[in-house]
Amino acid sequence: MRLPYPPLLPSSAFARQLRASQTEAENRLWFSLRDRRFQGAKFRRQVPIGPYVVDFLCVSAALVVEVDGGQHSEQVAHDESRTRFLEARGYRVVRFWNNDVMGNIGGVMEVIAMALTPDPSPGGRGEHVR
Repeated sequence: MRLPYPPLLPSSAFARQLRASQTEAENRLWFSLRDRRFQGAKFRRQVPIGPYVVDFLCVSAALVVEVDGGQHSEQVAHDESRTRFLEARGYRVVRFWNNDVMGNIGGVMEVIAMALTPDPSPGGRGEHVR
């Protein structure tokens, strides 16, 4: 099994390295998510969760936001395994392609807004509203 980070670096050191070398799409999305700019939600970037480092995490909503480049089309099985790992720990995962972030940031932010909103329906992830 191929590890998602170099085995010689602890995940926290790897996360720091990733924060220093974000892609243009990650930078663009981070600009919209940082400092509670988006719906007052606190997002962190390049956060270690188990053996993985996720692009963005909103702890209070248990929401992981991933921005995928072209290399992800070649590692579908790895990404699916990673998503199953995160979902098994209670996280909801939303993924966007780099070109979606760069060409349709408004649409990306709408999807994130919907993911931040708890589902009030029976069996949904949120609490019932009376």
